[in-house]
Amino acid sequence: MLRKDFQSLSLLRMREARALYMAGHFDGAYYLGGLGVECALKACIARATRRFEFPDRARADRVYTHRLESLLKEAGLELELTRASNAVKENWTTVRDWKVELRYSVGKSEAVCRAFLTAATGRDGALPWLKRFW
Repeated sequence: MLRKDFQSLSLLRMREARALYMAGHFDGAYYLGGLGVECALKACIARATRRFEFPDRARADRVYTHRLESLLKEAGLELELTRASNAVKENWTTVRDWKVELRYSVGKSEAVCRAFLTAATGRDGALPWLKRFW
């Protein structure tokens, strides 16, 4: 996939997450919101990949993951996060524990989902911050 594909997917998944939230489908909204952050991180990784680069097997294995903390590291953004505002850091703390296995989860409350989506997309959210690097 191309970087622009990950960028588009990130924005699409966030729009879908908001639509599901507005329809009262909080589990799906939470899940898709996390996928939106994942795609943003993968866009950042793609930007940092040199044209015609063939990554070593270990790096390839590390980027083919759904773990947001691992993707942040592979994108080379750990130091940037330490320089970010306290609000961005706090919002990252909220979204970083998202897991792809949540697709099998039920029972997210409206409040939990709202807090997650705000941390992901709000003014100092993870996605606006990541967009600076993608």
